[in-house]
Amino acid sequence: MIGMFLPEVYEERDGILYIDGASTVKLAEEFDTPLYVISENRIRENFRRLKEALTRNYGKVRIYYSAKANTNLSILSILRSEGAYIDAVSPGEVYIALKAGFPPGKILFTGTSVRDDELKFLVDSNVTVNVDSLSELRRLLRISKPKTISVRVNPEVGAGHHAHVITAGRNSKFGIYEDMVIEAYRTSKYSGVERFGIHMHIGSGILNIEPFIHASERLLDIAGRIHRELSIDFDFVDFGGGLGVPYKPEEEPLNIDLYAGKLTDLFKRKLEEHDLGEPALCIEPGRYIVCDACILLTRVNTVKVTPYRKFVGVDAGFNTLARPVMYGAYHHILVANRMNAEVEERYDVAGPICESGDLLAKDRPLPRICEGDLLAILNAGAYGYSMSSQYNSRPRCAEVLVKDGRYFPVRSRETFEDLLRGQNLPPWLK
Repeated sequence: MIGMFLPEVYEERDGILYIDGASTVKLAEEFDTPLYVISENRIRENFRRLKEALTRNYGKVRIYYSAKANTNLSILSILRSEGAYIDAVSPGEVYIALKAGFPPGKILFTGTSVRDDELKFLVDSNVTVNVDSLSELRRLLRISKPKTISVRVNPEVGAGHHAHVITAGRNSKFGIYEDMVIEAYRTSKYSGVERFGIHMHIGSGILNIEPFIHASERLLDIAGRIHRELSIDFDFVDFGGGLGVPYKPEEEPLNIDLYAGKLTDLFKRKLEEHDLGEPALCIEPGRYIVCDACILLTRVNTVKVTPYRKFVGVDAGFNTLARPVMYGAYHHILVANRMNAEVEERYDVAGPICESGDLLAKDRPLPRICEGDLLAILNAGAYGYSMSSQYNSRPRCAEVLVKDGRYFPVRSRETFEDLLRGQNLPPWLK
């Protein structure tokens, strides 16, 4: 049974897993596997829940969707219709957001190790740049004199579900420390910049509210110092993303009302303490909005029993979903075509990639698996397709959007021809 772990858009009917009213078995038969399946209703629910919790306590709120989690055009279009802004970390994400219909004024670029030609593209695109270093700031000001600049602060507080996703603190490559932040704003103001924001991002996949609040207090105190010393007012204060979601059935979800209440209370108190006016309160969720709105369907090709292990061989590997091998991440797995089957065995769920580390799950309790079974890998909407690759010369899979039983292929499955796209032989090898 599905139980309380999954949102209401998932249900079991006659032993079959349905997502947003669509049968996973039917989708797999029609579009083949591996296949990412995205629920439109769940994306809208997640966004609205977060927005309502924040605006209940403070009127000027911007939710910047962290596009790196998933840049599918349909997802961006859904969020644009909900009033979202975009947090982009590459010129490519800016380009995609513009193609999805976001106006430049609703896009904030936060990059690191940014090239001069990329800065020129951002200036020409009229998006706001959130600078990550004094080097980047100086190069940006040589290229142009933007009306608005934001600075990414390292508040020296970091958190996250894995060391690779902690994005603040003394070991992080991201952000500018407090004394250099003062220099960055002074340089910007004297160069003619008229409007300012301030930003931080401490990590990803956080389920504990306290690191957010501690870092947010540091950021607001730094903003207060900048205001006092440089007479700078802020149009917005951006607290970054990192809101986590439960990947395991026993994990408790983030209490979003408690998070919103504590953040907005702190925000209003610090605005008054430092005489900061009424800037917009901004956050940058990605995972929270799309993670549980998507599953990865994969077909069982092989069941292999050795003297030491029981392997379930499926057609999705770390080329399709990189998180398990990259972060040791847990993704819950259901047998989508036999939802009522009882757990009987423990398996390693292995992909087709020629690497020993290509395991989507290890020693996982599952029903007795048969060749041809359809597995659903949950919470695959964030950093699933966006991290996928053509490793081992395997074409990337398709994506389907579902809503109230309707479905539409929103990304085509790649072909062998796509593996050669962009390659050219020099004349002497022809």
